[in-house]
Amino acid sequence: MSSKSIHQMAQDLQSGLSAEDRSLLEAAWQVSRKAHGNSFVFYLPGMIRCGNIRGRYPAISITGDRCDLQCDHCRGKLLQPMLKAAGPDEFLRQCVKLEKNGAYGILLTGGSDRYGRLPWQAYLPAIQKIKDQTGLFLSAHTGFPDNRSSHLLKAAGIRQGLVDVMGDNRTAASVYHLKDLSPVLQALNAIQESGLELVPHIVAGLAHGKIDAEYKALEIIRHYKPAALVIVVLTPMKGTPMEGVKPPSPLEIGRLIASARLLMPEVPISLGCERPRNIDGLLMEILAIRAGANRMAVWSEEAIHEVRRLGLTHRFQATCCSLAYREEFRSDAFL
Repeated sequence: MSSKSIHQMAQDLQSGLSAEDRSLLEAAWQVSRKAHGNSFVFYLPGMIRCGNIRGRYPAISITGDRCDLQCDHCRGKLLQPMLKAAGPDEFLRQCVKLEKNGAYGILLTGGSDRYGRLPWQAYLPAIQKIKDQTGLFLSAHTGFPDNRSSHLLKAAGIRQGLVDVMGDNRTAASVYHLKDLSPVLQALNAIQESGLELVPHIVAGLAHGKIDAEYKALEIIRHYKPAALVIVVLTPMKGTPMEGVKPPSPLEIGRLIASARLLMPEVPISLGCERPRNIDGLLMEILAIRAGANRMAVWSEEAIHEVRRLGLTHRFQATCCSLAYREEFRSDAFL
């Protein structure tokens, strides 16, 4: 489908909005321009390809494909395409090689134990060596760490802590299989107090495709003054309890992003890489831009056209969208 057709669909969608929704999107747009100007950044993370170009911020799982928590929306499936570290020594070798091959940084991640924690302790010396021996920017999808783990990660060389935030006990227990929301709140406090850049992620649609506790999650997050906020959208995966679930609509995602922008004017907001890759996904991109997002991972041509049409200047960076724009990480290959 042509960019013009997608744009017309978006126009038709917006023209059919209620007065309340139009007011919400317009207010969020204006707040975003006042706080962030007319700049927009597109990101190509991990090992994802765009044409013949790869992202330069690969994810490495320190647990292989294993995850004991087995959240209902993932069941460890997201780990499968990642690079794997068979141990700290192999992890160090991989990182040194990745930098030589042009990587800007690494996202450390992995599956959680049944309490939502990763085996960071064993990898701390290797992380320290990577910090000392390379110029890689290091982020960690931390799970739900305690104070000690967060401070040790910071001391070893991790720069950012990425953490999923759900809005209520029911979602924490029924989807993430945690006892309640307390491990999430403790992790937010621990990451913030450690000095790591805090980058919360909200998975929109965890209530089997419905928007439910996401707005409560925004209220929680706003009190922590995060370095950035990433909103991703439930992508039903084969072999999970949510395999047949319909994700939230583009309008629901637009509302959520607009509400986040109004609650947190100064916080960079990104539409993250996990989202439907269909017509609805394209409409989500367009509405996200109109709703005040100022970052987007794994973009479409339609998103670029929309940014230009709205008079925004755009740049490209081959990293995770959790990172602020840095000249040394920019990519001119997409211009």
